[in-house]
Amino acid sequence: MKHSRTHAEQETRMRVTGRWMALLITSGLVLGGCSTAVPMEKDVFPDDPAFAPVSASSLQPPPTATGSLYQARYTSGLYTDQQARRVGDLITVIFDEQYQSSKSAQTKSDKSSSNSMSAGSILGSTPGFKNLNLGVETSADRTFNGKGEADRSNSLSGQISVSVAEVLPNGVLKIRGEKWLTLSEGDEYIRIVGLIRPQDITPDNTVSSSKVADARISFGGRGNLNNNTKQGWLDRIFSSPWWPM
Repeated sequence: MKHSRTHAEQETRMRVTGRWMALLITSGLVLGGCSTAVPMEKDVFPDDPAFAPVSASSLQPPPTATGSLYQARYTSGLYTDQQARRVGDLITVIFDEQYQSSKSAQTKSDKSSSNSMSAGSILGSTPGFKNLNLGVETSADRTFNGKGEADRSNSLSGQISVSVAEVLPNGVLKIRGEKWLTLSEGDEYIRIVGLIRPQDITPDNTVSSSKVADARISFGGRGNLNNNTKQGWLDRIFSSPWWPM
């Protein structure tokens, strides 16, 4: 009797353990799928190679073949402005970004349907069973009302000095650079990558950010203060389109 009771207890424990394992596996799969669909924001660190200046080894002048000290690529005219035009030269980007946008949308839909089917008669009598007949009546109503509004305004002002990373065959300059500020509550950074035309560079060796083509401008921060202004990974899942509610 005692042996059979122990065997029954073991089976019960195994069933409970199996259910918990299935629940944990299912929860892991759901959370894993949601975390893939809602990726976490990538942390930012200084000295990213994508924004680093050109290495000094690539700025060495080509070897001279004639023995002359004059190099055409590394000379500057006496009557020209000192503007960036070679790899490694510095240029100041003036930020004057202002954007405003508004959007409003409203959608309504209404649908209703009804169906009725009466039972037929056989030899003058309606077939049925215990006060039940073959008559069917259905009705359905569906209503949807959606409305959304958005009004955004962004601005960015300031300046940053960056370097020329590449000179394209058509003369367009590719610039990149970043600036980091270490404050008491964390770090603040600004980054930019883009393409500029030499004719858009002003005599004082500056260029407006509105003249930067294919620009990638990032402004953000790191630290506890910045982390407290962001949603956690679970809140991101609840706020994502994958959440059914």
